[in-house]
Formats: sequence, structure tokens, C-alpha cells
Amino acid sequence: MTTIQPSSTDATIDALLPADLLARMDERAPGYDRDNAFFQEDFDELRATGFLDIAVPVEYGGHGLGLDQVSRAIGRIAYVAPATALAVNMHVYWTGVAADLLRAGDESGRFILEEAAAGKVFAALHGEAGNDIPLLLSSSSAERVDGGWKINGHKIFGSLSPVWDLAGFHAMDTSDPQDPKVVHGFLRRDTEGLEIIDTWDTLGMRATQSHDTVLADAVADDDLVIRVCPPGFGGADLFQVAVFAWALVDFAAVYHGIARRAFDLTVAGMPKKTSVALTRSMAHHPEVQHNVAEMRIALDASQALLERTADDWATGVEHADWPVRLVATRHRVINESYGVVDRAMDLTGGAGAFKRSRMEQIFRDARMGRFHPGNTLLAHELIGKLCLGIDPDDALRWG
Repeated sequence: MTTIQPSSTDATIDALLPADLLARMDERAPGYDRDNAFFQEDFDELRATGFLDIAVPVEYGGHGLGLDQVSRAIGRIAYVAPATALAVNMHVYWTGVAADLLRAGDESGRFILEEAAAGKVFAALHGEAGNDIPLLLSSSSAERVDGGWKINGHKIFGSLSPVWDLAGFHAMDTSDPQDPKVVHGFLRRDTEGLEIIDTWDTLGMRATQSHDTVLADAVADDDLVIRVCPPGFGGADLFQVAVFAWALVDFAAVYHGIARRAFDLTVAGMPKKTSVALTRSMAHHPEVQHNVAEMRIALDASQALLERTADDWATGVEHADWPVRLVATRHRVINESYGVVDRAMDLTGGAGAFKRSRMEQIFRDARMGRFHPGNTLLAHELIGKLCLGIDPDDALRWG
């Protein structure tokens, strides 16, 4: 059999995520979850290896990896520490977006790379209660003022709340009802009128510490505003599509990593599990074999889709239907992860209900995939409309 030599990017990821670091993260993850604590030690070690700069171009002092390799790296972290992977991606995806814009000749995100190269940490403030079309619409308001935009709103799911320096936001300028605009920009942590509210006590992904952020007349300076554009898909360009690419594909990578861990724990555990009704281990039970086979089939199919989408984006394939492909990848991979983890819990049995079981944490963390942008309701609406040639921005949404 031919031996395939590892690529230079594989070596880079190995250096950024050495085996001993992954082992320590694996050991710490249950404690962070139990204590509802931020993954500070993980964060400090990832920063020390240079992982936070994985997508920053080489000319800015980073490692210059594209979405294809970054998504694989995020999956490695998720295998041992799902919350750490999910939250760190909130920083990494901003640098990936800015790098892709720069490669396309768009320098509007250059300041992101400059700030990241100086050690600043980025977060995302796009979540809003009552807004099921994030990034393209907003319940937050933007008002033009001298030198910037005054922002008011209540943002939720602000991962990396304990450590971020700049957070990306979007808000609506409705000063002209006939010509509303969406303002995309960044706020520094010390901005007057910005308050982080400690709210994070959740089912899963507890170590992300994704607190609420209240914006009360918080002013975003013009030099930190990256887009002012029409709302909806009609106002989207490479910036919005790149955010979808980096966020949704890496979300999928996180949950695929969780599912792989659930599969491996199950396969390792079944030969040790016994029943008084069997003469051999539960690995010989036909329904165990059936479920393990279904898990493996789902994982392989998800991985193929995930890697194809990430590879196509990273190599610049010009698909006319990128929004469909990105949302579909996020939907399919995360939904398949639910199925794999559910089967793993079924096979684990009652032991999986105890807090001492790693499967219990994995089961809860996997549930959180339902809450990311592009959930099942929006995914089917958006993909269906775009495939059928229906304008997703039509004011008459249904009927």
C-alpha cells in the first residue's frame, strides 16, 4: 500500500495542536462543564502555540491556512473539548473572513488582521432574540453620528465573553424607511455603553461562556465599520457569504468532531459490555452491530460533504449557489451528528445518564447545534426558495 506523506499544513496543525496539549484539554473539559467555567487554561495554551493566528496570513505573522485546513483543526479540538473548539472558532472565523477578503482584493477587513496580529481577540455579537435571519436582518438599531454609528440592542450568545477585545456586530439603520441599511462593524470592549451581562448557564457548551451583551448608545467608529449595505440577500456580497462559510462550516466541524468522539467511545466500550443473556460481549449483538454500522455510514457521509464544501471554498471554486451549499452542509452535518450521538447514548445505556460519564456531556453538547444560525426551519426555507427561484427577500415571506 502506498504511503502518503503528510503535507506541510498537516505539520503546521500538529505543531499548533500537539498531542500533549490535546490530552490536557481532554482532561480539563469535564471540569469546565461541571463548574460552568470558561476554558481559560485551554485558551492560554492555544494562544501560546499560535493557534489563534491559524488563518491570519503569513505576511501578518500568522500561519495562513484556509478554511479546508482550519475546519479540520477545529474538528480535532472538538473531539476532546467541544466548547473550546466552538468558542475559539468565533475568533478564528473573523480572521479567516478578513484573509479571504484580502485575497480577493478587498481591504475592508485589513484592520481585523492588524488587530489579530497585535494579539487582539475577536468575538461575534450577531445573536438576537426574535431574529431568525441573523447577519442579514437585525433587531438592533444603528444611528449615524459624527465619526461613526450609535448602536442600541441586546445581543445573545456572545462566546468568548471573558476574553474578547473586539466584537463584530450588525444593526439596522431605518432612518429612511424606504431605504434601510444594515451596518456591520466592530466594537471595542471598553466602548462606553457596552455591558456584558452574566447569563450563561445552559444545557451544553457551558465553557464557551457566551454571555449577553447590551448596547446602549455604544458608538462604533467609522474605521471599525466594514459594511453599510441593504438588508437581506440582496445586500450581501463576499463579506456576508464569507461569514457564512467560515462560521457554518466550522460549526459543522465542531459537531462532526463530537460525533466522532461518541462513535469511538461506543466502539471501544461495546466489547467490554456484557449481558447475562449473552455468552459473548454486546459487540456480538446484531442490533449493536447495526447501530454501529449506521453511525459509521453517517460519519463518513458527513465528513465527505464537510471536506468537499471546505475544500471548494478554500480553493476558490466559483459555485453560483454557495449560500445553498453552505447552509446545506451545516444542516446535514450537524443533524447527522445528533443521530450518531443519540445512537451512541442508546448503546451506552443507563451508564450514560451519569455525570461521571463522558457520554453524558457529549450528549448535552451535541444538543446545542440546534441553536446555531441555519437551523432546520431556516435551512429548509432558504434552500427550497433558492432552488425554486423564489426571492428570499420577498416581503411576503410565505403564501
